[in-house]
Amino acid sequence: MSVWFEDKNEIECSIQDVKLSLEELGSHYVGVIGYMPGMATVELLDQTNDSVTIKTNEGTMKRTNISVHIEAERVLVELDEEYKAGSKVTTTSHFLDEFTTSETGVTHHIVISEVTAPGLLGFFYRKFGSSKMGNAFLAAHASYFENRKAEP
Repeated sequence: MSVWFEDKNEIECSIQDVKLSLEELGSHYVGVIGYMPGMATVELLDQTNDSVTIKTNEGTMKRTNISVHIEAERVLVELDEEYKAGSKVTTTSHFLDEFTTSETGVTHHIVISEVTAPGLLGFFYRKFGSSKMGNAFLAAHASYFENRKAEP
């Protein structure tokens, strides 16, 4: 496994909030992706028990082989992603998201690996995009859960 990005952050929510959100994968991922920088529109195109297809103003995202493992104080999510950003670049990657109960709420640990992106733009994405994209995913999850928790 070739790790492209790995880090963690704290989210002010409960592990139960994470579990409930993941019961509906389409809504969950539309909500999270909606907090990514530059996303003006995010629409669920298709959903199965282990996949979602989302259209954004930047392209089409297919998240497949979604596996959710739930324990009392921990949730582990793995998936494969293919993201077509217009006609310019297509990236593929593997995500591992681990949510564990912490003193302040939930610790989110993310590992993005097996990243491929062909061509010159892909080279720059692979070489220089890991920190920006990885931290954007961490921040998007935090914003999604913290704002979702605040909703009645």
